[in-house]
This record gives sequence, C-alpha cells and structure tokens, in this order.
Amino acid sequence: MRTNLGKIDRSLRVVIGCALIAYALRIGFPATGWNQLGWLGTIPLLTGFIGYCPVYALVEINTCTPGKRDESASPKG
Repeated sequence: MRTNLGKIDRSLRVVIGCALIAYALRIGFPATGWNQLGWLGTIPLLTGFIGYCPVYALVEINTCTPGKRDESASPKG
C-alpha cells in the first residue's frame, strides 16, 4: 500500500478526526441528536495515521511530495 497523503493532509485529517470524535463523546460540545455522527471521525483519523486514503487511490489523487512517496508496494523489476 503506497502512501498517498502528504504531511499537511495527514495533519488536517488527524485534527478533524479528533474533533469529530470529541463531538461524539460530547467533550466540550452540547448533547444533540447528531452526536453519533461524530464517530465518522475515525475514518479521517485512521487515514491520517496510516497515510493512505482509498478514495484518493480510486480517483488517482496523490498529495505527497514527489521525492517522499513510499514506493515499497510497487513491483520491482
């Protein structure tokens, strides 16, 4: 699996994911009927930590800098 998220993209995903999870847990946010949607924050949080986004791979988006890409999954030959 190749890394397709750059440093800024990964950082933003982790911050947004943490904020959404805090919303789900009602940490600093009021209790509303929509708090359960905060659990969707696990998706950007995990993709931020892993550095790979399957949706980016489907639409062939890569926010990594050209010299920093992880090519370990590419076939050698």
